[in-house]
Amino acid sequence: MKKFVLNETSYHGSGAINGIVDEVKARGFKKALIVTDSDLVRFNVVKKVTNLLDKNELVYDIYDEVKANPSVKVVQNGVERFKESGADYMIAIGGGSPQDTAKSIGIIINNPEFADVKSLEGVAPTQNKSVPVIAVATTAGTAAETTINYVITDEEKRRKFVCVDPHDIPVVAVVDPDMMSSMPKGLTASTGLDALTHAIEGYTTLGAWELADTLNLKAIEIIARSLRAAVENDPKGREDMALGQYMTGMAFSNVGLGVVHGMAHPLSAFYDTPHGVANAVLLPYVMRYNKDYTGEKFREIARVMNVAGVDEMTQEEYREAAINAVIQLSKDCNIPQTLKEIGVKEEDLEALTDAAMADVCTGGNPRPCVREEILELYKEAYRGI
Repeated sequence: MKKFVLNETSYHGSGAINGIVDEVKARGFKKALIVTDSDLVRFNVVKKVTNLLDKNELVYDIYDEVKANPSVKVVQNGVERFKESGADYMIAIGGGSPQDTAKSIGIIINNPEFADVKSLEGVAPTQNKSVPVIAVATTAGTAAETTINYVITDEEKRRKFVCVDPHDIPVVAVVDPDMMSSMPKGLTASTGLDALTHAIEGYTTLGAWELADTLNLKAIEIIARSLRAAVENDPKGREDMALGQYMTGMAFSNVGLGVVHGMAHPLSAFYDTPHGVANAVLLPYVMRYNKDYTGEKFREIARVMNVAGVDEMTQEEYREAAINAVIQLSKDCNIPQTLKEIGVKEEDLEALTDAAMADVCTGGNPRPCVREEILELYKEAYRGI
């Protein structure tokens, strides 16, 4: 038996944020706690939503203390802010960090025995659904608005831990490319490669099956054709990227990921590396590591990434073609190609390997992960091939 968990409702396309008002009124919500970060407030991205709420006399408070790679303390402060506010639902505005923070706040409010946050790691036995969350995406990459996963940083131990809980999925997802139009090129590129990583890992993970494969393969196609345009702030490119990242989010949330994420999470914990950048750098190296365990799937990846003549290629040729197509997309988007370029320290590779081996995502990798091989993989990604 297989299970597929999705949002109750999602809104897509330019102007999708207008659906928030209808949802709030239809669901009888009284007061929102908006969970976001101070930059999104300062650059008036949050104002696009609060203007709608003000116009319709819908009340709210704002918690804008979220940082990239949110910590246990950020979550605990948010729990207290929710209690103080008298809110009965949340609107999470942002990329993965505000979304993950809101999910964890919502779970703890209704499952207070997990107030330490750390006990939520893995598949925690929560009994109650999260406080309702309306998730408004401002990046086209994490798809946190539609997943049952969230990631929190334990700063004391320099580690990120993944939480997987169907109780945390936002009731409403809002995927409006207009909310993403202020993303700078670098963030658009790295979050876009994050989405591509989700799609490729979800397509090849041990848990993959036909329903998820359909979504992930189409997402790879959409991302491959639209990311370069999105980086140049082309409206059609942004709209397509918003859809592609959501599609793979629907899929990978239900089938899992692999060792790209297992290796990327420690980079964020050690160096505060943006998650999308970490995934983008590691993806081609891990694809090469996994290629002999992927059957014919790299041929289909190469095909939807518009590689010509894949049906005439040998297995080794189409596998290399898929990897090279990912590398070319990464280079075209000015993504660094080695871990050394993004500030990773060679002396940390042993500790990073230990953390990667303990990460929940690593277990879903199609090729069994052996510590010595993952250490060598980090070394390859550090120096380049």
